[in-house]
This record gives sequence, structure tokens and C-alpha cells, in this order.
Amino acid sequence: MILITTNEFKAIRDPKKFACYAGVVPFVNESGLFKGKGRVSHIANKKLKMLLHLGALNAINSNQQMKAYYERKVNQEQKNKMSTINAVRNKLILAVFACVNQNRMYEKNYSRIVA
Repeated sequence: MILITTNEFKAIRDPKKFACYAGVVPFVNESGLFKGKGRVSHIANKKLKMLLHLGALNAINSNQQMKAYYERKVNQEQKNKMSTINAVRNKLILAVFACVNQNRMYEKNYSRIVA
């Protein structure tokens, strides 16, 4: 579904733009001194959002790094479970785009090479 919506990563090359299109990024309503609560867009691609949600739940259950991230956010930082799942969705999108843009496979223990 990601390949179809991004036209094989030709139409959308930026992961942040894709996350906005998928309805993962929260937007804050603000005007002057008023600053509201951050909410995700209801105009998002619902099918894509549902598939990312299922992928995030699967990642939380099977990937130890995502599970540790989810539990840390929920237990230590007292974040809402749904907003934490939304953050996991965003991490999945960033990981997919990083692999595609760098033309490499996903590495579990990636270490950045500093020149």
C-alpha cells in the first residue's frame, strides 16, 4: 500500500509528508495566545492508517526495540496508549523511508558511521 500511494517513492519522497498524508502526525490548533491540544487529521487516508496501525501493533508484539519503546512511553512517561501507538506508526514510516532512500536492507543493530 505504501508503494502504491507513493507511486514507488517517486511522488512522495519525504517521510514527514507521507506521515501527514497517512494521518499519523498530530497538528496543534493555535491562534494568538490560545494553544490547543494536538490532534491527528481526520482527512487522512483511512485504509493506509488502518494498515499502519496493524503493523504498529504487530511491531509492538514481535520487535523487542518497539516493545521497549512502547512500554517506556506508557509506563514511565505516562503517555496515552493510542498516542504511543501513533508514535510507533511514525517510527515505522521513518524506518521504511530510511531504508528506501539509502537503498539498503533494514539492519537490526544499525550503527552510524562517522567520518
